[in-house]
Amino acid sequence: MKAPGKVYLVGAGPGAPDLLTLRAARLLALADVVFYDALVHPDTLALAARAEKIAVGKRCGRHSTAQRFINKRLIDAAQRHSAIVRLKGGDPMLFGRAQEEIDALQTAGIRYEVVPGVTAALAASAELGVSLTRRGVSRSVVFATPRSGADEPANNWLASAASADTIALYMGAGEAAQIAACLIAAGRPGTTPVVIVSGASLPDARRIPTTLAGLPQAAAGLGTNPIMILAGEVYREFAARHAAAASGEAVEQDKLRAA
Repeated sequence: MKAPGKVYLVGAGPGAPDLLTLRAARLLALADVVFYDALVHPDTLALAARAEKIAVGKRCGRHSTAQRFINKRLIDAAQRHSAIVRLKGGDPMLFGRAQEEIDALQTAGIRYEVVPGVTAALAASAELGVSLTRRGVSRSVVFATPRSGADEPANNWLASAASADTIALYMGAGEAAQIAACLIAAGRPGTTPVVIVSGASLPDARRIPTTLAGLPQAAAGLGTNPIMILAGEVYREFAARHAAAASGEAVEQDKLRAA
């Protein structure tokens, strides 16, 4: 009887295909089957030229594949194929439900390997040119999400976020008002600098500086698109530069209209 194959939990990164690790690209080229998340870039999937590609993504407000079904598909695929890639947005081990898949694979006796990827908070901060940490300003960072599943215990994201110097919030689209109200009620000033990043690493990325008090209005036009909400004093200089640039553009437009 043929031995089961191996499942690779691979991080696809924040979006841009050229942010994949070399190991991730190599495994995609060798894969027999790829189970991929909803936000994986088409050019990333194209690297798996010989593989069967199966969408198993989850998106807020849309039809999603149940996690237990994904687990079963991975186990079944390992019985038929040698190399199975579970391609996850960002890094598999951060808000990627990797542990549930690892536990299922271990229980079934299936070999697995985790291949890290660039998570969205790191890509967003890199594009802003702002370090998540900075001497004298930020010595602590929290990666958190206000979301919790129906079958999960209460999510106490606020306790860790309120006490950190820099906050990186995932999956906060549509909850900006609640996030701002909770953080302000927990003692964070409404003037705390915030940057909303949508589409980090992609050509159409948007970077919107605001404050904690202004977060709901700034996020209103983004709908349910995936965003990163970055908050903390480390972003104050970025906000100031953005405001100065916007002011300069306004002056130039006034000159053109007056000419």
